Amino acid sequence: MDRFTELALFVQVADKLSLSAAAEAMGLSRPAATRHLAALESRLNVRLVERSTRRLYLTGEGQEFVERARQVLAELQDAESTLHRSAASPSGLLRVGASLSFAMQVIAPRLPEYHRRYPQVRVHLETANRYLDIIDEGIDVAIRTREWEPDSSITIRRLAATRRVLAASPGYLAARGRPSSPADLRGHDLLVYVHANNPHELKFARGSDRQTVSAPGLLESNDGQVLRAAALNGLGILIQPSYILYEDIVAGRLVPVLDDWELPRLQINISYPSRKHLSAKVRTFIDFMVSEFEQNQYEKRWTSRI
Repeated sequence: MDRFTELALFVQVADKLSLSAAAEAMGLSRPAATRHLAALESRLNVRLVERSTRRLYLTGEGQEFVERARQVLAELQDAESTLHRSAASPSGLLRVGASLSFAMQVIAPRLPEYHRRYPQVRVHLETANRYLDIIDEGIDVAIRTREWEPDSSITIRRLAATRRVLAASPGYLAARGRPSSPADLRGHDLLVYVHANNPHELKFARGSDRQTVSAPGLLESNDGQVLRAAALNGLGILIQPSYILYEDIVAGRLVPVLDDWELPRLQINISYPSRKHLSAKVRTFIDFMVSEFEQNQYEKRWTSRI
């Protein structure tokens, strides 16, 4: 039996002093109401209601218990109302997971506008250059550059695609020359991101031409910002997604090389534990990021040659 229904029915019986009227108020049949009341008395092992041929009245125990029952129902209603308000109005702590580069260059600049729209949401931005376990680490929303999740309960929503770009500083290229073919990379210093798929192998495509080049790194790192800083200081050629290098290339701080060749593109997704019963804070953040990607035309920007 449903304990909530039992308590609610008992309170209705106490108010109306009629099992039939209480049943009607609860939308129950008379036999169902009788079973619920009997189940409550059986579980409590006490008689709550006395019935005679003329009337129904509460026992002493029933009079004492009905006040407790009212309190329980009021607290439950208050808890449900609080959750309903939370679901309708975004508030509370939102835990977002992303790589350091994506957090710095895409998420953080957007947060002032998100906070302006949803001032009751506090954001915890968890940065890691590995794929955080969304469930085990309590992440509400994660930005990924992979097209699948090992856990089938995780929902994936595509945000954009991005090219992977090779680039170096003007000073490095002036000193070492500019490679004109993938094979020329063997004579250059490469800055390698170790979490890339096959980080020491670059698979280039140009039309029907395919070339694979080994990529031992002069510097290797698990953080794209370390490699970016090294490239800006003239240490070598780095290979990173366009969203990390776009502003540097536009400003002339880095120069793309072998830009007529393509490396396998990356897909940027937003992932979250379930598409059902999303809290308002999660739903608004997902919708906000999707809208920002569309309005700023990030995919067009990050897949075009700069």
